Amino acid sequence: MTTHEELHQWHELAQQLRVDSIRSTTIAGSGHPTSSMSPADMMAILLSKYLRYDFDHPGNPNNDRLIFSKGHAAPLLYSMYKAAGVISDEELRSLRHFGSRLEGHPTPALPWVDVATGSLGQGLAIGVGIALAGKYLDQLPYHTWVLLGDSESAEGSVWEAFDHAAHYTLDNLIAIIDVNRLGQRGQTELGWNTQAYANRARAFGWQAIEIDGHNLTEIDQAYSAAVTVNDRPTVIIARTIKGKGVASLEDLGGWHGKALKPDAQTQAIAELGGERQIIIEVDKPEEQRQPASIGKAIPLQLPTYNKGAKVATRRAYGDALLALGAAQPNVIALDAEVSNSTYAEDFAEAYPERYFEMYIAEQQMVAAAVGLQVRKYKPFASTFAAFLTRAYDFIRMAAVSRANIKLVGSHAGVSIGQDGASQMALEDLAAFRAVWSSTVLYPSDANQTAKLVAQMSDRHGIVYLRTTRESTPVIYDTNQQFPIGGSKTIHSSPGDQATVIGAGITVHEAIKAYDRLKKEGITIRVIDAYSVKPIDVQTLHQAARDTRGNLVVVEDHWIQGGLGAAVLDAFAGTSNTPFYHGPQLRLIKLAVRDMPGSGTPEELLHAAEIDADAIVEAVKSQVRQPVGV
Repeated sequence: MTTHEELHQWHELAQQLRVDSIRSTTIAGSGHPTSSMSPADMMAILLSKYLRYDFDHPGNPNNDRLIFSKGHAAPLLYSMYKAAGVISDEELRSLRHFGSRLEGHPTPALPWVDVATGSLGQGLAIGVGIALAGKYLDQLPYHTWVLLGDSESAEGSVWEAFDHAAHYTLDNLIAIIDVNRLGQRGQTELGWNTQAYANRARAFGWQAIEIDGHNLTEIDQAYSAAVTVNDRPTVIIARTIKGKGVASLEDLGGWHGKALKPDAQTQAIAELGGERQIIIEVDKPEEQRQPASIGKAIPLQLPTYNKGAKVATRRAYGDALLALGAAQPNVIALDAEVSNSTYAEDFAEAYPERYFEMYIAEQQMVAAAVGLQVRKYKPFASTFAAFLTRAYDFIRMAAVSRANIKLVGSHAGVSIGQDGASQMALEDLAAFRAVWSSTVLYPSDANQTAKLVAQMSDRHGIVYLRTTRESTPVIYDTNQQFPIGGSKTIHSSPGDQATVIGAGITVHEAIKAYDRLKKEGITIRVIDAYSVKPIDVQTLHQAARDTRGNLVVVEDHWIQGGLGAAVLDAFAGTSNTPFYHGPQLRLIKLAVRDMPGSGTPEELLHAAEIDADAIVEAVKSQVRQPVGV
């Protein structure tokens, strides 16, 4: 039974959270105070009674996790940290200032923030990943709490998360929807129709509890019911008032993302009962256990392939992932219902306890990977490269989270053949190159693929591997090494007249072109730029110097932003790129320019003018033209 003393304490803390949200945003001159005020009662009770978190040890594996999917309510989250005694009032007042850890939306600059939020519709999907780790991998009784806004429930990714959470019976996942009716420009789609939210959630298999989000007793009872359910996830659907506690702001449109002026702040704080400096002791986890053991590490034994054999790099990825799974028990695999094409199915069969099927839900797949890495697992997520574009915002935000995830896109480029343009990733290299601190790899043969997959596991950040559908010749011996940031010079001589740079499928076309040109007395250097980002600047500069600036870049990708752009960037003057000293560049970019259709891989490579025929003609055009003309 809730006591009057508890109710009073919760009320006072909630008012402090509102006051501090107003104070910090007024000093900043921007922010979202009214969005922070509506869920303050719920967060006060969560912090006071239900959250189990050791703030001195945020890495404690037994800690509950708290995600503010409505990241614009960051002032409320930071006010909770102040109430927990882990940030000072002085730091709270640094909100949104340059150099402050308290950014406009939460990021892991703070040790208690697991993931960056603020791009709406992501928090619950990431929570699914953390809950998967808790229930199936860690096997620890912590809960994952996610605060959502009502506006973001219009995002499809939210319902992907509802679906997957129920499918995996994540009874350790508790969502709280702050139904305050008002979005940025007016009423939300469902307004205060909490029953509609509840009906949808129940249809997905969730326990749904409708409450008055300002009734402290109802909040307490809902939380109690949520933590005791043991067969499904729970969503608490709370009707609230935006700007709650200040009459001039309550349920008033036009106040989203606006800070109060100093005079209005003074009046609002007085109405809320004045400033308070309450510090509470948040309960630590009762259990202090280590995550369950999910396997014993053994020495890595990568697959090897005979030179000259024909093996698709996607096949080699599956083989290498299986080997990595044996060597590293913290490697986890996810796939979007194409595991028989990406060959992640081999891992799934060998290690079903470490494989999560995400079905055709690429946003949820990437989000789950981000959640899993929060718990220090190493997720590898694979699908057709074209469909990773659906999850691009999750990938972008994963970089903001400083997340460590490994993404694999198969069936890239026109070389996939008859399936046609809808299946051909032709923008993936550009997209992943544009992600902050990303690594982009594009192997050309099976032995190279295996070596790169092994390195991906320990590579920090967003690591993307592009694989090829077609079986291609194995061109490298098993003892060769392929460091990230390097390249392989396949053919080289002092008399080379031009350099051809390819990656993946086009390396094989460049080798064919080399053989044909050699018969005509023209020697070229062939470089396999398997590391697209970071690219091997030194080797490219040397090749340009040795071949009079004659460079031909050939790629199975749109002409914008891919390998050709990466090569050009290697010659651009930046603080991170050594200055190029050598002949003037005469660079030809061979890439896909027209919308492809269906056909054989050979027909499509030829039509796109990225096959050996096109390379031969490009080299001849450079060799025939005198330098300086």
